[in-house]
Amino acid sequence: MEIIATTILVTSLIGIGIIFFSKIPVLIKLPKIEEDGFFEVFLEKLKIRIKNHPFKSFSFETFLQKLLSRLRILTLKIENKISILLQELREKSKRKKKRESDNYWKEIGESVNNKPD
Repeated sequence: MEIIATTILVTSLIGIGIIFFSKIPVLIKLPKIEEDGFFEVFLEKLKIRIKNHPFKSFSFETFLQKLLSRLRILTLKIENKISILLQELREKSKRKKKRESDNYWKEIGESVNNKPD
């Protein structure tokens, strides 16, 4: 068990090392930013993102319309399923009554035929 764990650890470290050493040339080519300017650049980017937020064109009315239409579709699906189940129950009940009525007449016929004279 320890051999497997150490093997995984060693291969992971080798993988991290390969990735790190392959990215060193890319890191060297990056422009140097002064420490004072880094915070200012970050704030500028943040301001731009805040101005272009994704909820800028959010409309509560369209959201409500979509929500209500989805609820309507859901209730229609539920109503359809209930209707199918109800129809199946009615058919099952009819078959059961038919079987009971058939047995009723058979029992009467047998009692008449077996009647002692």
